[in-house]
Amino acid sequence: MPTTYAETWFPVLVQIIIALGVAGAMIGLSAVLGRRVRDTVKSTPYESGMKPVGNARERFSVKFYLVAMVFILFDIEAIFLYPWAVVFRDLNKSARFFPFFEMLLFIVLVLCGFFYIWKKGVLNWSAEKPADEETVEEETKRAA
Repeated sequence: MPTTYAETWFPVLVQIIIALGVAGAMIGLSAVLGRRVRDTVKSTPYESGMKPVGNARERFSVKFYLVAMVFILFDIEAIFLYPWAVVFRDLNKSARFFPFFEMLLFIVLVLCGFFYIWKKGVLNWSAEKPADEETVEEETKRAA
């Protein structure tokens, strides 16, 4: 057993040094040994093979980001439920109701958030744009 502070953290320091060395060696070897081929196939557009059209600075709908955040929220909820479900069976018979109602409260709060975003129209992709967004798009097109 390690007895001093240095003995305790020395293996961690060695592991960090080895990890940095291996990462540096891989990057260095790929730069030295890797092939550098410049041809028309490598220069073609990557995303779905379509040529880019328009300006790269056009506005994107905020709904994409909102749906991504909602997905992450519900993904985290599902991840939080797994350990609770595994431990729930091993709990004491008399103490089962407290964790059950605690998780029920958590699920109710998440569902309240879901119904709130549903009511706000975050999940409605076919909704028409507000007038101010249309005006901004028209001004952007005229300026370009």
